[in-house]
Amino acid sequence: MSDTPVGYPATLTVDVQESGRDKVSVGFRPFVAIPILIILGLLSGGQFSWEQSFWNYEVPAAGIVVLPTLFMILFRQKYPRWWFDWNLALSRFGMRVAAFMTLLRDEYPSTDEEQAVHLDIAYPNVEADLERWMPLIKWFLAIPHLIILAFLGIAVFVCTIFAWFAILFTGRYPQGLSQFVVGFMRWEVRVAAYAFLLTTDRYPPFSLD
Repeated sequence: MSDTPVGYPATLTVDVQESGRDKVSVGFRPFVAIPILIILGLLSGGQFSWEQSFWNYEVPAAGIVVLPTLFMILFRQKYPRWWFDWNLALSRFGMRVAAFMTLLRDEYPSTDEEQAVHLDIAYPNVEADLERWMPLIKWFLAIPHLIILAFLGIAVFVCTIFAWFAILFTGRYPQGLSQFVVGFMRWEVRVAAYAFLLTTDRYPPFSLD
């Protein structure tokens, strides 16, 4: 998989599992994942629901330190390092769970180890790199991305269903589908770093790469 654009301060790569798939785990993935989803939900304020015979899991930004960070940047031009470390650690955990749920990996998501999902976000020099007023409007500027990601999320769900059948019958995740799913996750990370984690003022590119 290709990396994010050169110099962009938020990157994500996933070592997609090409072989040795655990078909039992894949076949029962929505149920196997329940314990780790509960843990992620307790950390982030996620919500569970049962829709059309599928587990649906939504992860709002409740666990991410957003508003306090916004006010610290606005009034003090400061991003407390432990807030950043928490946001990054929770984002990494969420991406490991996402890779598990989209069938990119079979190993159970760790709450602390990196495993095969590599997410990195640069810690900002607030005074030099961030405009203090930008956090007030980033959520608005990110709306075009959020609309596109909402539609792409539907496509990712369909790809995951196709991948589920492909793995059960062939033991492999189709490469084209995995590239699209990882690209979607990468796009999400860039938008999150810009609009919610508030670590960069560089506008995210409209790209899966």
